[in-house]
Amino acid sequence: MIIFYDGNCPLCSTEMQQLKQADKHSLITLEDLNATDFSERYRHINKNQALTYLQAQLKNGEMIYGLDVTYQAWKTVEKHRWLKLFRLPVIRIFADWGYIFFAKHRHSISRLLMPNTQCNNGQCAIKSKGKK
Repeated sequence: MIIFYDGNCPLCSTEMQQLKQADKHSLITLEDLNATDFSERYRHINKNQALTYLQAQLKNGEMIYGLDVTYQAWKTVEKHRWLKLFRLPVIRIFADWGYIFFAKHRHSISRLLMPNTQCNNGQCAIKSKGKK
């Protein structure tokens, strides 16, 4: 599974780092959409669209999106099994709406929840005092 994510989003990067730590069998590849050579390596991925919501490519080439990516990724590393609740028929509708809201506002939400974190090229760090 290849996950295409926004490495300049602190919350997104933090989750991807946690996911990679849980990936003991190296089943998931993480690809930062902001990498300088991303569009050259993944011509079939519309970068602007992928920055709108999380996308992943399964080993069979199938593309999955949004919370389906989150659920499948954590299922792959055998963690957070409770996420399957978000894929139940009625809950799925509301969870997907919530995800779309989060995806659209992820940078603002990250600044609110992680005000001292800054990301560049998929690497996030605490900002030095006095820098914005």
